[in-house]
Amino acid sequence: MIFRIIGFLTLVLTLLSAWAWHDYQEMLITPAVTGNPVTLEIIKGNSFNQITDKLIQQNVSFKPFWFKALAVQKKIANKLKTGEYELSTGLTLPEILNLFAQGKTKKYSITFPEGWSLKEILKEINSNEHLEHTLQVSDVNLLGLQIENSQQHPASDNGLIPSPLPTLEGMFFPDTYYFEKHNTDADLLKRAYHKMQSVLTEEWWHKAENLPFKNAYEALILASIVEKETAQVTERSLIAGVFIRRLQSGMMLQTDPTVIYGMGESYQGNISSEDLKMHTPYNTYAFSGLPPTPIAMPGRDAIYATLHPDNSNNLYFVARGDGTHQFSATLKNHNLSVDNFQRKKNAKR
Repeated sequence: MIFRIIGFLTLVLTLLSAWAWHDYQEMLITPAVTGNPVTLEIIKGNSFNQITDKLIQQNVSFKPFWFKALAVQKKIANKLKTGEYELSTGLTLPEILNLFAQGKTKKYSITFPEGWSLKEILKEINSNEHLEHTLQVSDVNLLGLQIENSQQHPASDNGLIPSPLPTLEGMFFPDTYYFEKHNTDADLLKRAYHKMQSVLTEEWWHKAENLPFKNAYEALILASIVEKETAQVTERSLIAGVFIRRLQSGMMLQTDPTVIYGMGESYQGNISSEDLKMHTPYNTYAFSGLPPTPIAMPGRDAIYATLHPDNSNNLYFVARGDGTHQFSATLKNHNLSVDNFQRKKNAKR
């Protein structure tokens, strides 16, 4: 009788073990997220059981026992990282656990296009709902203080960038930046700031010879003008060459983008003859030399072109009306080009 009982119990245990093993193997390969993707946030202090409850509340299909057993087996039950996670359809329980253990959180993005002004950057950041807003973004001085107090960088250490800066205009690198939920606006701006420092430093140390710049900041100022003058990458070194030869010969830059920047909110789409007489430090029709600061964010192409200008004799250029420019070495030829393209422009009206 005892042997029968032992045999029966052994059979039951064997069947239970087989069932458990089969159930465990099924758990390893069966999708736990079967409907729409699930967003789940693990916050600081959440226990493993609380994380499990959050998954259940999001209708993730799984058995809590196996979830805990798997975490214990992998020795990661107490190593799940905080953050916001996006669980895509089809993920299995082991894959979800690995996401949590590796901290592969959901990423958001924000893009600063080339040629944007500081005002446009701050507006974009301030309207982003996924960033944690810690700065009064309208207060440029406060923002500058935040940047100055961050870690030092070679560009400032080597005197390539003056300190303190009058403004942070042009000091953020145009790019797409990825961030996690609860990242701050200040941290994002510091990343863009230090990336500009890195790019500018790298390009500065490989610049052409005999350029009329006292430091990399002056090159950045001209690069911002080049950026605003043309979207044609192939023309940027040509335009940079024109401006550099003007600086070297004492000619005024006479570039519309600086005038527009100096006009601020009063610019309504057109520049009048009176606007060209305005006494702003950015009116390059009234003052020689560079304006006091950049007027926009230049990209790497514009920075490179400014530090590697063409070596022609061109001193003038005029828009053709198709996004490109006609370049001239003499004022006589330039005036002919202006007449030619102005007539074409008027003929189309």
